[in-house]
Amino acid sequence: MILLDKVELLAPAGDFEKLQVAVAFGADAVYMGGTAFGLRAAARNFDGSQMAAAIKYAHARGVKVYVTANIFAHNADFDGMAEYFREVKKMGADALIISDTGVFALARQVVPDMEIHVSTQANITNYAAALFWAALGASRVILARELSLKEIAAMHDKVDGKIMLEAFVHGAVCMAYSGRCFLSAYMNGRNANKGECANNCRFKYALVEEHRPGEYFPIAEAAGRGSHILSSKDLCMIGHLPQMLAAGIKCLKIEGRMKTPHYVAATVAAYRAAIDDFYADSALYEAKIPQYMADLQKSANREFSTGFYLDRPDGDSQAFFGKHSKTYDFVGIVKDYDHAGGIATIEQRNKFVIGDIVEFLRAGHGPFSQEISEMRDACGNLVDAARHAQQMLKIRLNQPVAPFDIMRVKMK
Repeated sequence: MILLDKVELLAPAGDFEKLQVAVAFGADAVYMGGTAFGLRAAARNFDGSQMAAAIKYAHARGVKVYVTANIFAHNADFDGMAEYFREVKKMGADALIISDTGVFALARQVVPDMEIHVSTQANITNYAAALFWAALGASRVILARELSLKEIAAMHDKVDGKIMLEAFVHGAVCMAYSGRCFLSAYMNGRNANKGECANNCRFKYALVEEHRPGEYFPIAEAAGRGSHILSSKDLCMIGHLPQMLAAGIKCLKIEGRMKTPHYVAATVAAYRAAIDDFYADSALYEAKIPQYMADLQKSANREFSTGFYLDRPDGDSQAFFGKHSKTYDFVGIVKDYDHAGGIATIEQRNKFVIGDIVEFLRAGHGPFSQEISEMRDACGNLVDAARHAQQMLKIRLNQPVAPFDIMRVKMK
């Protein structure tokens, strides 16, 4: 088994808060986008000053930052791109993530000593393609999601020492080949390959017969229920880390720049624990797989699948009913904690009330639960409920917490 260096855990950072959460809960590196040239235009992303501050924040805590520039570029997209790459380099970003050969060539020209990781959008499915990118100067390839672990292991045998292999370990999977999709552009005029995906594959569809325009027939798996015929289950490989490491994967990537801070915290925490447990004691890791799975299911996910890694996906890999399942609701995030008084400052994210039993997901510590018996608003007034979006509240807690710890309530 290939275990010379501990595998890197790479987490999504859709905005500054999510970056801080990912760092707090144990990511080794984060990936983020600027306001241009990336494939998640709907995420808040980072302008110049925010990106510089985020990189400084992450680096101060020993965490690397990779910046996405993974659009498939048209001629007009190159306007300002060279200067953007120079600015990202000056800010101290550790790598660029790029798909397009023209964008790659420009980056090599204007920031020649900067690391470049080749995006999963580049459809790298064989060792020859990986070696091609290595010869051009790439330091890492993010493998296409259509590969099996057997294929990845064979690729590693050919490229070991020449280029690093990164692969997705968890998160949403696009129905299109390596995420290359034109459905959004066709239906909504939003080009998914330039960061504007409308997530059309998550919609519910009906059947229309050509001689009966306007007459829609439901597509259903069961009586009275519709079907999301293009929507895949989410990827989850937390129970198969030994196989992924044995295949030569050196970085495990979590999808989710559009997800909530709760999702980022819960997912990073679960994979951080699983990786650390595996390296410490493989038997401990195996015994705790059910616990990791339960922890992941506390935040919103579709049903889980192993994608292409273990076998070709079949009909069971589709999320026909489009449901997001979770066992807990995200209701608040810790902003501050007064150790002397045992008082936490909580920013509300969903309604909670006096009498609720809440659980705190803590970075570096086990979770704990307690009943909310008293809370005050920012003016010190007693309140019976947190009703207002992002309302600041003071709550006395039985155990200490820290900024970016997550407060959640078990769903009834």
